[in-house]
Amino acid sequence: MFKSLGIIVLTLISLTLMSCSVALSGVQSYVDATDGYQFLYPSGWVGVDVKQSSVGVDVIFRDLIEPSENLSVIISDVSQDKSLSDLGSPTEVGFYLLKQMNNNTDEGRKVDLINAESRDIEGKTYYTLEYQVTLPNQQERHNLASIAVSRGKLFTFNLSTVQKRWDKAKSLFETSVNSFSVY
Repeated sequence: MFKSLGIIVLTLISLTLMSCSVALSGVQSYVDATDGYQFLYPSGWVGVDVKQSSVGVDVIFRDLIEPSENLSVIISDVSQDKSLSDLGSPTEVGFYLLKQMNNNTDEGRKVDLINAESRDIEGKTYYTLEYQVTLPNQQERHNLASIAVSRGKLFTFNLSTVQKRWDKAKSLFETSVNSFSVY
């Protein structure tokens, strides 16, 4: 009788552990203890050398199959006494970044802010921004960003994909963007 009960308990534990891992399947964890941030990123993505990247780019990951699909973390300085809300509302910050994207890119690139939200996690404020991008060659892209301020640094997590993949990858990409946290 105890042997049967033990088998049932082990089976239930195994099923519980398997269901936990299924909830997080498709993602891997990245932690940067030096700069103080972490996030989940899609499995099958690889790190890219950032030596030739723009100033402030700390990390880049790219999909092996669709190399234009990528994520990055950019770190900028802000005043130690500034919070994210001191920089503006989610919409104001979203439009500011939109202006920066339009000023620093090729002619003919069009960027539209389509959503801007704020969320608080463990006493920290995060802005989630969503952009629709049309490149000069008329290729459409979808960008999601998560922004936070911590220890005098502005952290911008950005994830970008081609629009034709957005519906299929939306849930996974939202999980990744919403997992971004600073400490």
